[in-house]
Amino acid sequence: MLRRRLNRLLGGDERRVDSRTIYVGHRSGSTNEAIIPPKFCDNRIVSSKYTVWNFLPKNLFEQFRRIANFYFLIIFLVQVIVDTPTSPVTSGLPLFFVITVTAIKQGYEDWLRHKADNEVNKYPVTVLEDGQRIPKESEKIKVGDVVEVEEDETFPCDLILLQSSRDDGTCFVTTASLDGESNHKTHYTVPDTEEDLDSLNATIECEQPQPDLYKFVGRMHIYKNNQEPAVRSLGPENLLLKGATLKNTHKICGVAVYTGMETKMALNYQGKSQKRSAVEKSINAFLLVYLCILLSKALVCTTLKYVWQNKPGQDEPWYNEKTQREKDTNLYLKMFTDFLSFMVLFNFIIPVSMYVTVEMQKFLGSFFITWDKDFYDPEIKEGALVNTSDLNEELGQVEYVFTDKTGTLTQNNMEFIECCIDGFQYKYRDASSELDGFCVTDGPVNKLQQKAGREREELFLRALCLCHTVQVKESTEQGQGQGDGLTDQVDGLVVDGEMLSPPQEQRGFIASSPDEVALVKGAMRYGFTFLGLESKTMKILNRNNDVENYELLHVLNFDPVRRRMSVIVRSRTGDTLLFCKGADSSIFPRVRQEEVERIRMHVERNATEGYRTLCVAYKHLSAEEYAQADEGLREARLALQDREEKLMAVYNQVETGMSLIGATAVEDRLQEEAAETMEALQGAGIKIWVLTGDKMETAKSTCYACRLFQRNTELLELTVRTLEDGEDGRRREQRLHDLLSEYHKKAVQDAPPVKAGVTRSWSSANQDYGFIIDGATLSMVLNSSAESNSSCYKNLFLQICQNCTTVLCCRMAPLQKAQIVKMVKNSKGSPITLSIGDGANDVSMILEAHVGIGIKGKEGRQAVRNSDYAIPKLKHLKKLLLAHGHLYYVRIAHLVQYFFYKNLCFILPQFLYQFFCGYSQQPLYDAAYLTMYNICFTSMPILAYSLLEQHICIEILLDNATLYREIAKNAMLRWGPFLYWTLLGVFHGLLFFFGVRYLFSNPALQDNGQVFGNWSYGTIVFTVLVFTVTLKLALDTRHWTWINHFVIWGSLAFYVFFSFFWGGIIWPFLRQQRLYFVFANMLSSVSAWLVIILLILLSLLPEILLVVFRKPRGPHARQKKLVQSSVGGPQSPQSSSRPLLMRTFSDESNTVI
Repeated sequence: MLRRRLNRLLGGDERRVDSRTIYVGHRSGSTNEAIIPPKFCDNRIVSSKYTVWNFLPKNLFEQFRRIANFYFLIIFLVQVIVDTPTSPVTSGLPLFFVITVTAIKQGYEDWLRHKADNEVNKYPVTVLEDGQRIPKESEKIKVGDVVEVEEDETFPCDLILLQSSRDDGTCFVTTASLDGESNHKTHYTVPDTEEDLDSLNATIECEQPQPDLYKFVGRMHIYKNNQEPAVRSLGPENLLLKGATLKNTHKICGVAVYTGMETKMALNYQGKSQKRSAVEKSINAFLLVYLCILLSKALVCTTLKYVWQNKPGQDEPWYNEKTQREKDTNLYLKMFTDFLSFMVLFNFIIPVSMYVTVEMQKFLGSFFITWDKDFYDPEIKEGALVNTSDLNEELGQVEYVFTDKTGTLTQNNMEFIECCIDGFQYKYRDASSELDGFCVTDGPVNKLQQKAGREREELFLRALCLCHTVQVKESTEQGQGQGDGLTDQVDGLVVDGEMLSPPQEQRGFIASSPDEVALVKGAMRYGFTFLGLESKTMKILNRNNDVENYELLHVLNFDPVRRRMSVIVRSRTGDTLLFCKGADSSIFPRVRQEEVERIRMHVERNATEGYRTLCVAYKHLSAEEYAQADEGLREARLALQDREEKLMAVYNQVETGMSLIGATAVEDRLQEEAAETMEALQGAGIKIWVLTGDKMETAKSTCYACRLFQRNTELLELTVRTLEDGEDGRRREQRLHDLLSEYHKKAVQDAPPVKAGVTRSWSSANQDYGFIIDGATLSMVLNSSAESNSSCYKNLFLQICQNCTTVLCCRMAPLQKAQIVKMVKNSKGSPITLSIGDGANDVSMILEAHVGIGIKGKEGRQAVRNSDYAIPKLKHLKKLLLAHGHLYYVRIAHLVQYFFYKNLCFILPQFLYQFFCGYSQQPLYDAAYLTMYNICFTSMPILAYSLLEQHICIEILLDNATLYREIAKNAMLRWGPFLYWTLLGVFHGLLFFFGVRYLFSNPALQDNGQVFGNWSYGTIVFTVLVFTVTLKLALDTRHWTWINHFVIWGSLAFYVFFSFFWGGIIWPFLRQQRLYFVFANMLSSVSAWLVIILLILLSLLPEILLVVFRKPRGPHARQKKLVQSSVGGPQSPQSSSRPLLMRTFSDESNTVI
């Protein structure tokens, strides 16, 4: 396990070449050879973080890594050890409460993980041993065991398929939990294995575990009766992955090759780490500043105390003689204890209540997402889900969105739109597209009224019916078929205006790609129905209701480099035909050029409309041509080395000199409002990356349909196809370097500088770039042979991507998605990233990003379970970020700044008071006020503000995405706004203390000539303090509700009531009662009343003057303009971040909505 982790850490997984040997059924290959069983890991899955034994130390260690918790622990210990002015309970009890609650929460979450692991590990499976079916628990499977799996069960580990209940030796699986695709994929048994697995004597050599889902290399040695062992090559088509589900096959048997944490699924699982928001990091930074202020205050007071005491008569006045013990105390020890006492006295500058308030704000604030009716989806009858409330404010700081394609941007629901045969358009329905405002309804391309010859029509439709890997599933249970999304109901087929009766039996189609099903269904609409494949014979029902049989000779599989697939079939008449379909760029060079122009216009128009286009061609093969092709294919498929290259050479040789028949257009339906959502996010200054396991052409079409790529976008492509002229590794790496340099010059060096805050919508004069990369090329960029090159490539790649409007990464393995997110996350400036997906293949990137969002789609709930937030549809992301995220960030940023401000106001008079009390650590405020200030008197107004404030109403935020940019990059928690709030706190603290001291310069403040004492002095300061900070918040409030009124005026009333009550009764449990009738006596003085009112007004005067004299600017003024203007289009006023950064929100007078 340790070796594997070290290898992964050092990037060794991609480069390791050593292999493992597996004995099938733990039987030796040759009779005279003894087995030395190799050691492999067991089949247990572990995703939990703690055990019973390490929970307490590990959890406490993690919690005390938080600077605040560690600080309060130190303060608590100081209060316990040293004789301090305040009790240890004041800091110990809140700390204990916070630690306990957090530990219970984290323990419960880990218990749920243990429970989920146990469900997987204890799952019952069947293992074949010595001819017997033995039930076992999943965790007890060992490498080499032969495992039996039945229909609709998931594979418990990675298996090599040995036997299938289907006659043709195939089985169908769905890999929704791995790569997010719910389509059926076909896998094949190893040729020449025994019918009876008990008598099978074989060994398997294969590569060591590695995370790439689409790669597997191995070979199988089959031993028979002392003959030379037969060697069969193994590829991904023989490997059944853990987590995939068996479909349309009664049962299969396979041998375990990778188990437990070495399965491809486990290697693609990114461990869940604790996510922390940027606000928390800002709080920690501000906390360090205030710690420095605290230390400097304590140091200044300690130093001045001993300077003052060195003066004659000051150290031991006649009325306060020292005891013998005090005289014997070491001077330096006494200085240190005095320093600690000052630390405790000023400790309230950093209140634990801020952390409690922040936690409450996050927890309660998350309910607003859950309660939002706009997030409710009537289809699944569910709304949004919040799994982590710690990241609410991060939703307002997102700079990069990484999105999956299948099931996230699209519905994964293909529909045949139209086809073109010999340049004549055949449109099944009126499917005028309005994407990008581009719509073609007439013109030379649109030959709807004309038709190709009947023979060409039928040839084209036969090609659609034969050139695919689709299987037919007889639907015995209609409900089940519908549930699986397999049954395709066809009420009637229109051909030449006539109604055809539907097929006699209800059929479902199974294919590895949904567009293959769409094409077969498209052929059905025009009268050609595919009936299925039986014993290498493909059957078609033609327009005349006659069944045509074709012998399937070879399938030339789809390949991302070739970007086409072909079949070779033999008709009843003995003709050998090759039918080929693929991307236009792949087909056009291989057909006669005079045929191309008729089709090209149709293909280009369909691509512009966002449809997925395929061209269809055919070729008659002579007997000699076929014999040569057949021999080449058989030799290449048996090759153990360079198998893919040899197959490619034969494919390219056969697929030449073809005749172009026509083209098809298939629509992969987008999610509801997908294009509008992407456009709004780009308008908000967010960069969007599409990470998909799908083919490049498909993903590119989707990007056009979502308006991520526009018609004028220049695409920079860095894929295997663009590197293919490099034959060996060095040539290919050189080509990679050249392309990266060329693209960097084009997109970065030659690009005009973009003004801050300007995106594509406002800079259409500049050239837009889109970047496309695939998984294989990304591996080369990230894992170059030379470390220096790798770093250089990575930097070039990142710079190019950062200058592109959209980046598309296709053919990505799940772990590569996480690597991309991690690379961007750790790039310069540490941008905030968000990942959104719906399948288990997206879990790694969801866990890696700062914020992970799962979509409650059709691909299971793995993404939802591992996400921080879950929403039913992609369209809900717009409101989640632009409205909720924006407001959460503004609220919590104000909460943090306000807390530091009000505590600086609170403690600064206490510090100044030490200069007038001989540095004797005498508190200015009563103990009750010290305890209650943050807990009762000032906590509720800011909590209500941080939950309910809407400085701009939600409709405006949604309509004007540019407002999102004004709070980007943690704008309100930078050092500028922090310095503003700190200086405001210093100004108010000085005003409170010296304003009251000026009042006390009058010796007689009462009618009877009596003077006020020190507790009256502190109480007046405290009264001014409580009223000022509360009214300051009232001035900042833009969105008033009855709750705001209740808590603001209620808090002030409670302070007055408490002061009367606390000082008006003799409390028996108090040894000394400092405030007895102090508050009531203070209010009997007119001078005290006057000073309190004057100081409050003077403190708030700058705020009031700003409201009166400053011309309205900033988001509030913008909101006012938007409301008053009849046109709802976005305004583009000058940037006005300063008032928003200061976050007084009192810079506009009448903008409340």
